[in-house]
Amino acid sequence: MIYPKIEAIIATLNTANISDERKAVLQPLLHYLNEKIKDGAPIALNFICTHNSRRSHLSQIWAQTLSAYFNIPSLVCYSGGTEATAMFPKVAETLTKQGFIIHTIAQGDNPVYAVKYHGNAHAVVCFSKTYDHGFNPGSAFGAILTCDSANEACPIVQGAEARFPITYEDPKKFDGTPLQAVKYEERSLQIATELKYVFENMGNSSL
Repeated sequence: MIYPKIEAIIATLNTANISDERKAVLQPLLHYLNEKIKDGAPIALNFICTHNSRRSHLSQIWAQTLSAYFNIPSLVCYSGGTEATAMFPKVAETLTKQGFIIHTIAQGDNPVYAVKYHGNAHAVVCFSKTYDHGFNPGSAFGAILTCDSANEACPIVQGAEARFPITYEDPKKFDGTPLQAVKYEERSLQIATELKYVFENMGNSSL
């Protein structure tokens, strides 16, 4: 089962607070997922940001977690960047605080993390990589651009069936400030709330 602290957080995420403007941004992704489900096709999502260090990892991990929460077993999530750096340590710290169990499985300049959200599910393997890295799907995936610079740099994402600009403010701007911890938590929960809206409305033909 999903770890209790994560499940409790998901239950408190209020999707009614999402603005109509943001719902319109999320709608194309929801339509894409509904079409995949209707066709009985497997779903691969690749969350892309410039450095694959913050927002793309938060999105990948929450999307994979929420797919389990809403029992969508055919969905596998990935992340990448237009360049590779490293997953920023504050991301792992924030997710740990929110109930995820994170193991460092390789050290170095670009550590590899195994992120567990469920006692019996495969861990989400996280490290910084380009979006077209061999670890990620090469075709038949939906590309979600989580930052403006990646959206501008990737007008075409090679191999993607569709691209969805769903961008978020970078918590990096608060690094080294007293607001750092709260802003990373805030961004993580915003991403989780919007993805919850998408997954909870799959199959809703009125949207």
